[in-house]
Amino acid sequence: MYPFLSKSYKHAYPFKIGTTSYIYPDYIIPNVKMLAPYIDEIELLLFESNINGLPTIQQIKKLTLLAEQFDLTYNIHLPIDISINDSNASARRIAVDILKRIIGLTSYLFPSTYTLHISYDEESRDMESVKRWQGIVRKSIEELLVQGIQSQSISIETLTYPFEWVEEIIKAFKLSVCIDIGHLLVNGFDVKKVFDKHSSNTSIIHLHGVENKKDHVSLNKLSSEQMDQIIGILKRYYGVVSLEVFSFDNLNTSLTFLKKYWE
Repeated sequence: MYPFLSKSYKHAYPFKIGTTSYIYPDYIIPNVKMLAPYIDEIELLLFESNINGLPTIQQIKKLTLLAEQFDLTYNIHLPIDISINDSNASARRIAVDILKRIIGLTSYLFPSTYTLHISYDEESRDMESVKRWQGIVRKSIEELLVQGIQSQSISIETLTYPFEWVEEIIKAFKLSVCIDIGHLLVNGFDVKKVFDKHSSNTSIIHLHGVENKKDHVSLNKLSSEQMDQIIGILKRYYGVVSLEVFSFDNLNTSLTFLKKYWE
C-alpha cells in the first residue's frame, strides 16, 4: 500500500494546484486514483515517445471518468526523448508526427496545456548558431500547427538557455508559456523578470525546489528569500501550478511548505 496525502488541497488557492503522474512508483492510472481526491490537476508525464508507453484509448476513457468523479483536470507534458529541433530533418519530421498523434490521443481529456521542451543542443552559443536553431524551430512549429492544433494550447517551457531566444517564435505563433521556476533558479535566471514579462501568457508554472544545482526536489530546500519571491509571483497568478516532483515525500513536504508560506 502507498501512503495517502494527509489532507486535501482542492480549491485551496486562487490557482489550480497540481503535481505529476509519477508520485508513486507505478503506472499513470494508479497514480491518478491516489492523487485525485487531494489536488486540482495532474500533469500527465508522457516523457517517452514509444507507442507502448502511451496511454491506450481505454486508459484515456478511465482518466476521463476519474476527472469527472473527482473534479480533476489534466495537463500533458509531451515527450522529451524526441526533438523538433533535431539536426536531422527526418528525425524532426518523426518528432512532429509523434507530437500530433499524442495531442490527438489526449485531446479527449481537454488538457489545460501541452508542455513542450525545445532544447538547445548546439555546442556554440554565438548568434549565428542561435539563429540557425531558431529557423529550425520555426519550421517545426509551423508543421506542428498545420493540422489545426490550437497554438495557445502549446506551452513552451523555460529550460537552460535565455528565454529571449524563443520569445519571437512564441509571439509569432501565439503559443503560451510554461514557466519552470526550478529551471530558472538552477540556471541563474531572474525568475521575477521572466514572470513579469510573460505572466499574461503563462498557462502553467512548474514549481520545485533546488539544492546544490539539483532541481525537482522538495520546496523546503528553497531559501526564505526565494520562497518570498515565489509567493509574490503566485499571488498574481490564476493558472495552473504543478509541483513537478517525482516522489511522495517530495510532494507531501512541498504541499505543507507551500501552505505554510502562503498563509
